[in-house]
Amino acid sequence: MRARVPKGAGNNAQNMNTMIRQAQKMQDQITELQDDIESREFTAQAGGGAIEIVMTGKKTVKSLTISKEVVDPEDVEMLQDLIISVVNEAVAQIEQTTEDEMSKITGGVSLPGLF
Repeated sequence: MRARVPKGAGNNAQNMNTMIRQAQKMQDQITELQDDIESREFTAQAGGGAIEIVMTGKKTVKSLTISKEVVDPEDVEMLQDLIISVVNEAVAQIEQTTEDEMSKITGGVSLPGLF
């Protein structure tokens, strides 16, 4: 007895190869984008510019500038709040940029585990 091969089954291998090539291309683009974002610098400010932070895309602090005007020994909590705020803002910028640019590659499809 002979097994019957469904019509069009021969195209499945071609379709699979095309999908594999597209996935590899997307993976290469994602890797390139990750490297690009990690090499960028992101700047955020808090307190009307009294505190400024520069972070790399790897979320590493490159510099932190604090104006003398916000350094008040009687109000350390305000300074702490400003530092937390500026760090969170820089991280949010990095994550939003990553999400926006990643969606251009993936067509808006969420790929768990990438970012």
